[in-house]
Amino acid sequence: MIKRLIYLSFLALVLNACSTTKYLPKGEKLYTGGEVKVDDKAIPKKDAKALSSELKTYIRPKPNSSLLGMRIKLWLYYKTKNRSNFIQKFLSKYGEPPVLASQVDLEKNSEIMQNRLQNISYFQATVSGDTIAKEKTAKAVFTARTGPSYTIRNVTFPNATDNNLDTAVKGTMKETFLKKGDKYNLDVIKNERIRIDTRLKDEGFYFFAPEQLIVKVDSTIENHQVDMIVSIKPETPAEAREIYTIRNIYVYPNYFLRDTNLHLDKAVPYRWYNLIDPRKTARPYMFANTVLLHPGDVYSRTTHNNSLNRFINLGPYRNVKNKFEDVTPDSPKLDVYYFLTPYKRKSLQLELLGRTTSANYTGSQINLSWKNRNAFKGGELLTVTLFGSTDVQVGGQNSGYNVYQYGIQTSLSWPRLITPWRVSSSNAYIPRTVLQLGYSSVVRQKLYSLNSFTGSFGYQFKTDEHRMHELNVLEATYVKPRNITQLYADSIKKSNNPALKHVIDPQFTLGPSYAYTYDNTTEDYRTNSLYFRGKLSLSNNLYGLITGADTLAGKDKKLFGTTFNQYVKAESEIRFFHKISSGTKIATRLLAGVGLPYGNSTILPYNQQFFIGGPNSLRGFRPRSIGPGTVDPTNADGNTFIADQSGDVKLEANVEIRQKLFSIVYGALFADAGNIWNAKPHQPGGTFGPNFLKQLAVDAGFGLRFDATILVLRTDLGFPLVRPFPSVDGASRTISPSFKNAILNIAIGYPF
Repeated sequence: MIKRLIYLSFLALVLNACSTTKYLPKGEKLYTGGEVKVDDKAIPKKDAKALSSELKTYIRPKPNSSLLGMRIKLWLYYKTKNRSNFIQKFLSKYGEPPVLASQVDLEKNSEIMQNRLQNISYFQATVSGDTIAKEKTAKAVFTARTGPSYTIRNVTFPNATDNNLDTAVKGTMKETFLKKGDKYNLDVIKNERIRIDTRLKDEGFYFFAPEQLIVKVDSTIENHQVDMIVSIKPETPAEAREIYTIRNIYVYPNYFLRDTNLHLDKAVPYRWYNLIDPRKTARPYMFANTVLLHPGDVYSRTTHNNSLNRFINLGPYRNVKNKFEDVTPDSPKLDVYYFLTPYKRKSLQLELLGRTTSANYTGSQINLSWKNRNAFKGGELLTVTLFGSTDVQVGGQNSGYNVYQYGIQTSLSWPRLITPWRVSSSNAYIPRTVLQLGYSSVVRQKLYSLNSFTGSFGYQFKTDEHRMHELNVLEATYVKPRNITQLYADSIKKSNNPALKHVIDPQFTLGPSYAYTYDNTTEDYRTNSLYFRGKLSLSNNLYGLITGADTLAGKDKKLFGTTFNQYVKAESEIRFFHKISSGTKIATRLLAGVGLPYGNSTILPYNQQFFIGGPNSLRGFRPRSIGPGTVDPTNADGNTFIADQSGDVKLEANVEIRQKLFSIVYGALFADAGNIWNAKPHQPGGTFGPNFLKQLAVDAGFGLRFDATILVLRTDLGFPLVRPFPSVDGASRTISPSFKNAILNIAIGYPF
């Protein structure tokens, strides 16, 4: 009965949506869109189809939007036109007035399309339009007769003479966009002028503009060819023909709009620039990495733009304004002014976070952060964060074994590389030296408590907008148990799972790490985009070698009274995105990691091990509930809780099809596969081996994403399909998809 009502309601909506033409004014017809026919047999079908699709985008107005042939927005417009109640007023925002055939200007549309064809080499093109009407609707049909396309025969640039500007333009010829044999294209000509101007701006021609270049086209050449002559307009002013150099540079670190006086009498020289800062808000050396122009340098827009980016990335300043002043006495020179508006130096921020996981944990976290954006007046960012969190399980086998965490994290970032040797760079990105110190306490109710101390010192720098390097010269972690309950101690004795004991083992890692990141996914215009991150971590390698540490031979060694961990660990993550259309994208991810303990260790320290499963991993399985290998985490030998599963090796792959549904709502279909393993034999079935592909867990599912740009709320329903271990009764690893086994994940942000 309910199904019938739903069906009838849907049918009624369809019929109502399709009957919108009955509301049209008398004598009017509803415009249903336009089409373009390219009538020229000389053009290949593929090119004709592409031309038709392009020209169609120029037709105005656009018809009313529709979904599966139903003009829902138009129907809403008519039904809510009077806005007699609250619901109608709300729905009226989504309505759309009718687009009438009488609004279509055939002559104007034909003129625009004809002009477009002439701009892309079809000089003899003509376009005509007509309407095809039915009883209540009408569409526009345009016929384009293109004629032959014109190609480039020769391109001529100015001769290199004593004229600096002619010589500079001639010097850009090798990189020209105007290629012999290419079709004439006005857009390419415009881009060529911009290209030349960009090159000239880096050679000192500060006052030059693209409009001062002209490209003359001779289309009288036989065989539908053109000759192009690139030249400088005769009316170009004298200052645009001059090469400018830098005279003086002034930096104002505490500038506000009400300041109108330049205060040049208060300038304090420092190396190659002058600081005007009567209130002493910044140390002079602070800008040595940001002021990239020098007195005597030829003006370069690239260098100048890099300086502006560096001023912003410096940290203490929310706005940067610059001015160039022509101070030509006998030769063309510029004075440069940088006006910096600071942020409020100190700030306090409180964050309250809520979260839930498919392991039935409901959590909350509070962060209290204090920042000083210019701690020592050299652009240093000092951050101190106090945090506390709770994760409480509602139902499930781990109910009552709640997790509490609290601690402090401090960070000091310098906007320069602090090294024994001098390092200089001139790109748009500020290199940074970062010192971090932290303490945290983890309390797992009824089981154990751990103290964790961390510290690191290293560098972060970008070589360009896509590539990021992170080198920690020293990274240290010390974890020590504070309290172990009898319940947990008994579980270790009864269980065959060495991971239980490993969680509470004292851990001491000390060594460097290096990470490289490549990311172009923020560039939305790309059809294909890529994210890659690779990281290599070492711990006590040299010290272990010197001391001859070998735990298997009974030669356990200590550092500062604690047995240290010795390992090599490599991690990599690749994300590849393919845009099918403006609203459809395929997202894929591959994760691989391996840690090799040796010498003083037989297993990676717990805080360096890999985990799998959960909202951002295998979404058909609970967090940290898979592996290692074919180990069954539910077979706990009488334990009343399920331990987190961890391993030394990880392999994971994910694929997701993302489709925009409407407004901010996106749908997704996904599949995940992966597992973790131990590098050395600790548990039966848990060691990485040649059969690793047969031990992968697999799931699939669907979800919704509510993408409001600043916040993405995600819901995923994952169905386990293949588990790494057989069921308790020895049945197949394959699981039939059912809502009984489904895992609901609610999370913030995309999984990758």
